[in-house]
Amino acid sequence: MNNNVNIAIIGLGQVGGYLYKELLKNRLNINLLTGKKINIVAISAKNLKKKRQFKLNKKIFYSNPLKVIKKEKIDILFECIGLADGISKKIVENALRRKIHIITPNKALISKHGDYLSKIAEKNKVNLEFEASVGGGIPILRTIKEGLATNKISKVYGILNGTCNYILSEMEKTKDNFRNVLRKAQKLGYAEPGNPKLDLNGYDAFAKVKILSALAFNKRLSNSVSLMEGIENVEPKDFEIADQLNLRIKLLGITEIINNKLFERVHPCLVKKNTYIGNVNGVMNAVILEGKPVGESVLQGEGAGPEPTSSALMSDLMSILRGNIKYPFGIPTAKRKKIKSYDLNNYENSLYIRFEVKDKQGVLSQITKNLANNKISIQRLIQIPNNKNKTASIVIITHATKQIHSDKCLRLLQKNKNVLKKPVLLRLFK
Repeated sequence: MNNNVNIAIIGLGQVGGYLYKELLKNRLNINLLTGKKINIVAISAKNLKKKRQFKLNKKIFYSNPLKVIKKEKIDILFECIGLADGISKKIVENALRRKIHIITPNKALISKHGDYLSKIAEKNKVNLEFEASVGGGIPILRTIKEGLATNKISKVYGILNGTCNYILSEMEKTKDNFRNVLRKAQKLGYAEPGNPKLDLNGYDAFAKVKILSALAFNKRLSNSVSLMEGIENVEPKDFEIADQLNLRIKLLGITEIINNKLFERVHPCLVKKNTYIGNVNGVMNAVILEGKPVGESVLQGEGAGPEPTSSALMSDLMSILRGNIKYPFGIPTAKRKKIKSYDLNNYENSLYIRFEVKDKQGVLSQITKNLANNKISIQRLIQIPNNKNKTASIVIITHATKQIHSDKCLRLLQKNKNVLKKPVLLRLFK
């Protein structure tokens, strides 16, 4: 790479716009640290006239991002659009084929097409960097690829979505409901103002889990969704009951190898208050790795917002400018093998199940009988009557039970006329 490096930024939303300002501000420092002079020669977004918090250089603006690759001599391209397919994939694929280094925070793209794109990058001897796709400013991917390269990692888990962690932390603290706290998160910029569904339903965290799995276990990206649940059904009373049990509710992403099979999952968990993960609050992310010989490693930092994301993008840029041409997933694509998925039906865990029922004689025995018939053993039972409405909340903590049994049991109980709504199920983290 020459000492003069041409850069393009595709996508000028929150992340792309902040990155643009950071690159302009840090040009002298980048030159001091790497000996390279960066030149932003092209920027692209949907709308030139959109109001932004920075001044656009119209001379280098392209409304069609594909023209950037054809018309300009680009060395490094930042893809900040964020789509799993469509124009995002097209730009990255075409740029890699033209021997242009790619840096992206796009976890949807990498989790779906990472294997395919990394193969193109390796063939053309350029980098495909995506540190910012997982954990915001936490250098988790570089830690796995480089810092822990010789370790055998057996499990990775953590809080991978700052939006969900903020909402759950606020619901616990304020005792307010999900919708009100979501609106507050949107006003603060922690949740998408339009449709934050992909954060809330677990999709965002699951995409990150898939990337972590591929890196931690040196395997191909998995195509299956083992278990993905969001936080939309958690209510204030669940936090009250969790508090009585000395527990907190957290959305966790977990990946591990069980009997040589990959088990990836994202779902709300009840975690003990005195644990490390139980005390990571607000928009913070935290990732915990278990491996040999290192033992347990913990990384924590801000996971939501343009600032931490931009920090990770700049880190990838510095790596490329220093001449580090690396395999995108740590080892050659040809050596990364497919791995079978663990059968979700065999997943065993203790459960928290909350039933809202009519408060009348015989309802509790109907529920406990159904549990027993489906091989679910009760560890603890809490009954909270609502005399005014003649209803009750029944909370059952189970011993470890298989997923197949709990699924069958809840399907049957939802048909019971005395059960007023779909039961809330949370898993106890172990």
